Amino acid sequence: MFDILSDRTYRHLFLAQIVALLGTGLATVALGLLAYDLAGEGAAMVLGTVFTIKMVAYVGIAPIAGAFADRVNRRVLLVALDLVRGAVALCLPFVTEAWQVYVLIFLLQSASAAFTPTFQATIPDVLTEESRYTRALSLSRLAYDLENIISPTLAALLLAVMSYNSLFLGTALGFAASAVLVVSVLLPSPKASEPRGVYDRTTRGVRIYLATPRLRGLLGLSLAVSGAGAMVLVNSVVLVRRQLGLDESALAWTMFAFGAGSMAAALLLPRVLDRVADRPVMMAGAWIMVVALLGIAVTILTVGLSWPLLLVVWLIIGLGYSTVQTPSGRLLRRSAHAEDRPAVFAAQFALSHACWLITYPLSGWLMTSFGAVSALVVLAGLATVGIVAALWLWPADDPDVVEHTHDNLPLDHPHLQGRKRHSHALVIDDAHPHWGSQF
Repeated sequence: MFDILSDRTYRHLFLAQIVALLGTGLATVALGLLAYDLAGEGAAMVLGTVFTIKMVAYVGIAPIAGAFADRVNRRVLLVALDLVRGAVALCLPFVTEAWQVYVLIFLLQSASAAFTPTFQATIPDVLTEESRYTRALSLSRLAYDLENIISPTLAALLLAVMSYNSLFLGTALGFAASAVLVVSVLLPSPKASEPRGVYDRTTRGVRIYLATPRLRGLLGLSLAVSGAGAMVLVNSVVLVRRQLGLDESALAWTMFAFGAGSMAAALLLPRVLDRVADRPVMMAGAWIMVVALLGIAVTILTVGLSWPLLLVVWLIIGLGYSTVQTPSGRLLRRSAHAEDRPAVFAAQFALSHACWLITYPLSGWLMTSFGAVSALVVLAGLATVGIVAALWLWPADDPDVVEHTHDNLPLDHPHLQGRKRHSHALVIDDAHPHWGSQF
């Protein structure tokens, strides 16, 4: 899997991802401490608002940014967004009011909402072979999981010798290093798509996404992932600290179990996906999460909750989580032409985070109002709804190409521009914006 790092361009992009993730992890720790300084016991409300702003920025800004990403040089765009994020991080130590935090976080997350899909859409243009791209997706998943472990550890070491405000400097340095690594390589910038109106450009990624059966299925699986993931990310602290009465280190090990499962799947998936199609692999991962949620719910009702049980179940959920998440980039790559990839990746970024915008508050409300068993069962039910939708929307015999005629295409369709209407069979890939509709 690591042989793809021999590609200089990808190696620099991967290192850029790592340093940016480390910087973001430091900012997450520092934001919690900053919120406590500003609001005291109201820190949870401040952080809740911050995370809501983050999701709103992701859902609202990503499609707009993706619509215009092909109109500018990708390297220039990515470097500029890194510099914006770094500048915002440098401003955070100087805030004195919560509203200032909200404004700065919206700016930072808006830049991230533009950066991340554009960055993700660049990788398949660098690694054009699907097998190599699959390994890049696994490495990316590993990077996210390792960041969840390394960033808190690094933050703890730094806080022993400096104030939390200094962590924001580390964040800024991470984004600056990312910018340097991106500018050190030449990135492919596919030719711009044909001129279109603002509305057409802004909605194009979502329209292609929703017109493609496998991507509609991916959206259902994203709901399943967010349901199980929200249970882990939102409620682990309550399960470990309040219900089991364990200390902070136990919480860290519990989250490590989830990350370890995810990393194990990321390491195994390249070989699995060389032999098995994406759909059955991703469906299996989603069902694993549902079974794990329902299994621990039944166990809590019958014999009660124990820490070893929680560790095992969270590891299993992490395994299923990564099994669904990691191959998703392959589906997006396969479903869009190069010039449309930023828009389609941005659509996935926005729509998947819209699922999290539902499950984050739902998970917390269920846990607070009705307890762990109710939260587990309802979120497992929501994940099941997502899987059933995916099974229905994503055909089992999903082809890479679809045969169609141009008879019913509008006169201004790109395939008809500059030529007379004609009728013939043409095999194209399913990135075609009308794949999934009636020809």
